[in-house]
Amino acid sequence: MRFEIVGKNIAVTPAMRTKIEEKLSALDKYLLIDENTIARVLARVYPNSQKVEVTIPSRVGILRAEVVNNDFYAAVDLAIDKLEDQIRRQKTRLNKKHREHLANAFIDTELVEEENSIPVKTKTVNAEEMDLDTAIMKMELSGHNFYIYTDDETETVSVVYRRSSGGYGLLEVSK
Repeated sequence: MRFEIVGKNIAVTPAMRTKIEEKLSALDKYLLIDENTIARVLARVYPNSQKVEVTIPSRVGILRAEVVNNDFYAAVDLAIDKLEDQIRRQKTRLNKKHREHLANAFIDTELVEEENSIPVKTKTVNAEEMDLDTAIMKMELSGHNFYIYTDDETETVSVVYRRSSGGYGLLEVSK
């Protein structure tokens, strides 16, 4: 795995880089990735806290963790803990369902400028065919509150989402 470590309002020191690379390298044994996979780490400094965002694409989906803490090194440790929890949950689900490989759902992300100069984050989504259980599993793995997919029974675009009251909701798009 290769590393792309970027600091916003902070210079990434060699000690910070070493700490991040050591911690993320420990995850290699759990992930289905190759040496060309790039783990992206974004460190940001705010007036009273620091934020660490880690994104790792793998064959079973995108692992993502965001942590805000007063201490940078504590934030890195907490982000790694979150990633390990995601890996553990995913492995349990895959073993339960006897699934071997799942494709990535999200492709490239870019910022698109509107006429009024408000940046809008845009993602291109590949609405893969799958069942509801698989869509929920991929939503949990991605760390998002929703997931867009094509229902394999009805062949319609659907959106599964996490409800604030607990549980999940399903939006079925009619043509």
